[in-house]
Amino acid sequence: MTTNDIGTGTGTAAEGSTHTPSPLRLPAFRRFVLAQLVSATGSAMAPLALAYAVIGAGGGAGALGLVLATSTVPTVAFLLVGGVLADRLSRSRLLFLGNLLAAAGQGALALVVAAGHASTGTIAACGFVSGVAIAFTTPAAQGVVTRLVPAHQLQQANALLRLPTNAVKVVGPVAGGLVVAVSGPAWALGFDALTFGVAALLLLGLRLGAPVAKGSALADLREGWSGFWSRTWLWTYTAAGTVLVAAWLAGYQLLGPVVTEQEYDGARTWGLVQGAFSSGLLAGTVVCLRWKPERLLVVAVSASSGLALPLAALALGLPLPWLLLSAVLAGITLDVAGVTWVTAFQQNVPDAELGRMSSFNQVGERLAVPLGYLVVALVSSAFADRSVLAVCTGIIVAATLLNLCVRDVRRIRRAPSRNGGTRLETRNRERTPNS
Repeated sequence: MTTNDIGTGTGTAAEGSTHTPSPLRLPAFRRFVLAQLVSATGSAMAPLALAYAVIGAGGGAGALGLVLATSTVPTVAFLLVGGVLADRLSRSRLLFLGNLLAAAGQGALALVVAAGHASTGTIAACGFVSGVAIAFTTPAAQGVVTRLVPAHQLQQANALLRLPTNAVKVVGPVAGGLVVAVSGPAWALGFDALTFGVAALLLLGLRLGAPVAKGSALADLREGWSGFWSRTWLWTYTAAGTVLVAAWLAGYQLLGPVVTEQEYDGARTWGLVQGAFSSGLLAGTVVCLRWKPERLLVVAVSASSGLALPLAALALGLPLPWLLLSAVLAGITLDVAGVTWVTAFQQNVPDAELGRMSSFNQVGERLAVPLGYLVVALVSSAFADRSVLAVCTGIIVAATLLNLCVRDVRRIRRAPSRNGGTRLETRNRERTPNS
């Protein structure tokens, strides 16, 4: 394998090898993993600190909802711009600037809260900055792994990236709660800003080269849409994912705490459910380190249906042990779905298009956040919570089954061809010149 193969992620020399060395042997990949871990450590504490910063400023649920919306809207609005830039500029430089911007936003918020001058408006303004940063870093991050590891190591690399992040999700909120309780939200927000700054410096050291831009940014965007639409497996997965994520967020994030308060032991039960789910995420990452299915996209789509399990358990009012088991299984299947999906995406989209294809996919799934919350807000007054949970369960199952009916989803295979794409991707490129 040549140095160029390692740089582009399209090497095939070791594809048939029975022993695959760990991507952690590659210094650049280790640096990327460390940057992700550092950033995730601060981000795991931030939601709790943000909530208490809003409360400390005299706000309630409405103010917190406004702050969260203010951080979400710019992400959706600027994702397509971030995708175009990720295919025109150095992705490592974009990640550096994005993390630096996030550090500035969280740092300003920490200072405002510490000085006692926080208000819903100032908190929302800092959240807007963070939302813009996410819009530029998300598409760039999708295309970094393919530059750091060869194609046959992509699934292992994606799993290794998620392993420390999922571990932090288990302990991060607890640590954040302790910091907020002892020192106040400003310290937790300041720590989050510091982790973004450290991650930025680590990412700057990757020094990935920039692609050669041939046309205007608008032309790149049009070409990206043509490429996205020509890949049936990609846009159908995005459409199904938007519906599925909306149903999951509506059932789990909104109705989950409400139902556990009414039917179980309130906050204690919900804390156990979230802990079980996080433990499942960790277990799913371990599964992906060992299991390498050939039909990546079929596995990703099928595994997504596991999110229906805790919703069904809540709808049926099952005893707590069964509810916890369903949460663990949902976490396992979600992480398996995430790793196999990202691997299939990276192996079947050319490196020059990864940023734009990722941004189109992310726009669809992020639109599910307000969609799910809005639908539940409209129907919750007319229907019982358990009935809404049952409907959300059915939507997840239906979206999964319909997506599995798409022929191109079933045709995606693991083994890449010599040019770094699968035979399906080669046919797509031949059929659609703009893709």
